Amino acid sequence: MLAGDWRRRKVIPEVDAEPDLVVEDADSGFCGAVVGFESGAVVLEDRHGRRRNFPLMPAAFLLDGRPVTLRRPTRAPVPAARRRTASGSIAVDGVRARVARAGRIWVEGVHDAALVERIWGDDLRIEGVVVEPLEGIDNLGAQVREFDPGPGQRLGVLVDHLVPGSKESRIVARVTSPYVLVTGHPYVDVWQAVKPAALGITAWPVVPPGRPWKEGVCAALGVAEPADLWRRILSRVNTFADVETPLINAVEQLIDFVTEPS
Repeated sequence: MLAGDWRRRKVIPEVDAEPDLVVEDADSGFCGAVVGFESGAVVLEDRHGRRRNFPLMPAAFLLDGRPVTLRRPTRAPVPAARRRTASGSIAVDGVRARVARAGRIWVEGVHDAALVERIWGDDLRIEGVVVEPLEGIDNLGAQVREFDPGPGQRLGVLVDHLVPGSKESRIVARVTSPYVLVTGHPYVDVWQAVKPAALGITAWPVVPPGRPWKEGVCAALGVAEPADLWRRILSRVNTFADVETPLINAVEQLIDFVTEPS
């Protein structure tokens, strides 16, 4: 009477390995989303972009912590298109903005802040980083001391025209706190960090020394007011591809710095 399996066998459910289904390999603990199949194995990609292949063995995976057997769908899965933010990073859907960190990123003015928001806004909200405009950096040393940076309150500063021998470089040299990172770009104004092609021009106009740069650019391009030209510039910036590499590198460094764990 005891012949055979008299106990109730546990039934392991079978699940179609649809694109973007997130599972864990029961043996290795590797967790990732289904992105395709190779040589009869399912391909998983983790959140860092690393990919591994796993055979479709019975009860070989965990779904929400429970064992499952993955099976290849009857139709070939089509990898879902990855949505990217304006900065080029992979977009994270359904995530609320993080509560603001104590750390900050300072920029020289409202135009700098608007351009950074245009490109890196999604990233900054997820990371909980606030960008604050300054009225220039002439008083940067005093402002840094008042901010009182520390391990849990890092400060990043984006500076225009940060080139050797400039007034800006001399001001920045006096900031020595290990919890402050100052980066910058070589352009006279953040406007110039926008690629001319994005505005439909071959190059930014050359403004003679001694003349205010923005007013000189407006005159050369036939625009009456700087505010009008700025609205046109900002409207033409959609992704990181519309701005110059030095600005991209400078902002990315600041985001990495202020979000580094204390």
